[in-house]
Amino acid sequence: MKQICVFAGSSKGNNPAFVEQAKALGKAFVDQDIALIYGGAQSGLMGALADTILESGGKVTGVMPTHLFEKEVAHTGLTELIEVSSMHERKAKMSELADGYIALPGGFGTFEELFEVISWAQIGLHRKPLALYNVEGYYTPLIKLIDHAITEGFVPESNKEMILQSNRPSDLLQVMEQFREKH
Repeated sequence: MKQICVFAGSSKGNNPAFVEQAKALGKAFVDQDIALIYGGAQSGLMGALADTILESGGKVTGVMPTHLFEKEVAHTGLTELIEVSSMHERKAKMSELADGYIALPGGFGTFEELFEVISWAQIGLHRKPLALYNVEGYYTPLIKLIDHAITEGFVPESNKEMILQSNRPSDLLQVMEQFREKH
């Protein structure tokens, strides 16, 4: 994998481990020569991840809609910053550029991006690996919800295999590569 799209919070969250692990993921990207594709913000986990990669000489491409540029939240030191007209175009562009997806902790925007690429995989629009970086068990309640949806008959059991997870960056990248090799 050469480029991975990471969905992450534009806030840092309340647990310092979230920022620490965003930075650890950034270091793993640089160690494996993986470029970051992300939403382009300078704040929160998004900014911590991007800054770590940039400080280590890695490549970072941000994709941001015009209305967020106007709020001055764009990271101005990226390798490349692509301006798009809408959030829909942003997600499509990030997906076009990415070989896989990772979700760091985040809020509604992160959830929405994650579920869109899961839905796309479910209906066969892509076969890219997608993974939850389950820092401090952040995604454990979501995993339980997915299990509940399976039990209740709304999600096929086989679809759970599409959602990879780990709480260690190197393991996360390894399971993503293994998924890619199988598919």
